[in-house]
Amino acid sequence: MMQFMSDNAAPVHPRVWDAMRAADSADTPYDTDALSRELDARFSALFGRDCAALWVATGTAANCLALATMVEPHGGVICHEEAHIEMDECGAPGFYLHGAKLLLAKGEGAKLTPDSIGDVLAGITRGVHQVPAHAISITQASEYGLAYRPDEISAIAGLAREHGLGLHMDGARFANAAAHLGCAPGDAAGPVDALSFGFVKNGGMGAEAIVFFDSDKAELVRWRRKRAGHLQSKGRFLAAQILAMLEDDLWLANARAANDTAQLIAEGVGERLVHPAQINELFVRMSAEERAALRDQGFSFYDWDDHCIRLVTSWATDPDHAAALGKAIAAL
Repeated sequence: MMQFMSDNAAPVHPRVWDAMRAADSADTPYDTDALSRELDARFSALFGRDCAALWVATGTAANCLALATMVEPHGGVICHEEAHIEMDECGAPGFYLHGAKLLLAKGEGAKLTPDSIGDVLAGITRGVHQVPAHAISITQASEYGLAYRPDEISAIAGLAREHGLGLHMDGARFANAAAHLGCAPGDAAGPVDALSFGFVKNGGMGAEAIVFFDSDKAELVRWRRKRAGHLQSKGRFLAAQILAMLEDDLWLANARAANDTAQLIAEGVGERLVHPAQINELFVRMSAEERAALRDQGFSFYDWDDHCIRLVTSWATDPDHAAALGKAIAAL
């Protein structure tokens, strides 16, 4: 079976396993070990500004713990109606945010704009009778594989500042977006308050980073992380994964490899593409009979809806498999 279902299904990068084995020696517990203490400096160097970084095991925890620093229980988070926090986290934001609400906005390709955010804000007019917005959450790259350009993020950040809102970025595929944009990591993140920096989809085993550009919020999350059951006693193994991915920009090399194999498929897709091929996700128009024909040839993928399928590559995708899939689609 040639696997294009999810980058979560990809193997762990050998350098990550090597780093975890190297971390398998006695050290202080929780996040007081030498590797965990190194994260702030490494991420500050990466983004070119002071930041504080904490590890967690899952992207859901990263998103929700970050948002918990910005949103009171009576408040809300403006996000796209197809955002991961709305569609794929089983109500976790409401759980972690003690009942706070997600305020859903529209936008082409699952991207928010100042106008779509403004539409939501304009509908909040009845004082204490309605949920006020406390934060905005955007996804880099979006749920349809589209990257926010630096100027787009800056425009949203300006609106957030104007209305006193926090700005969070779900960066489950931040690496792929940065690779596509070809800009500095700080520009791919823009002036957000907190970034959920994804590593599991990009070669990690079980570690994500919450990067705060406000150290006070990071200090608050240390308490919330413990209360939520995410303070692992042997946290050095999570820190080791993240540091291994940052070393020599492995995170970026892996993302480029995934993006490149997606382009090999895109060459055969043509007008079937629902959205431009920017990162390692492709959404392809396809009938039920055509899907069956591809599966009969050994390709695995998710049915996205009645009209299209989703194809996802990873750092470990065999270029020959990607090229074969592109040719198979072209031949349908």
